[in-house]
Amino acid sequence: MTKYFTGSFREAGDGNRLPSLGEIGLNRFAPHLINRLSASYNANLQERLRPLDLTTPKMRAIALLTISPGLTVNELSFLAVVEQSTMSRTLDALEEQGFVRRQSRADDMRVREVHITDAGRDVFQQFWPVLFGIFSQLFEGIEPDEYDAFIVTLHKVLRNIDRIGGGGEAAAKNGDAKADAEA
Repeated sequence: MTKYFTGSFREAGDGNRLPSLGEIGLNRFAPHLINRLSASYNANLQERLRPLDLTTPKMRAIALLTISPGLTVNELSFLAVVEQSTMSRTLDALEEQGFVRRQSRADDMRVREVHITDAGRDVFQQFWPVLFGIFSQLFEGIEPDEYDAFIVTLHKVLRNIDRIGGGGEAAAKNGDAKADAEA
């Protein structure tokens, strides 16, 4: 029997009948809420980054490279949650702006690493207050223990997604140590 959690239509009811989306309700259907949160956050962020001539993928790449220099395009695309082709174009643009540089890895010339430049660090310092401000506003009125429980729950959900194959397991394995460092 498929398990749906008790108490909020997450368990099969009479005769193993699945609850309908209407019975659950959009305000209690976590995937819908996650999508709304993500879309609103990204729209707000994009608007605030526009004066710096940055897109969300550019900002994510720069932010990641400030804490994990030397990532590959695949690692960056996984951690930044963008398609690899988008990340490649993003890195081309960031290189033109002088914010990143690519170089071959010393022990394997076939692997190209991406590093942030001083100009990239400077632009990160300009948008970090914006990013932190949005982050702070998102969690106004939420107690530290609630935030900690929320983070623990999100990590459990991410592990579940990886387990069922929807979280980019191969990329996660390549970037696990670096992703854990960010968490």
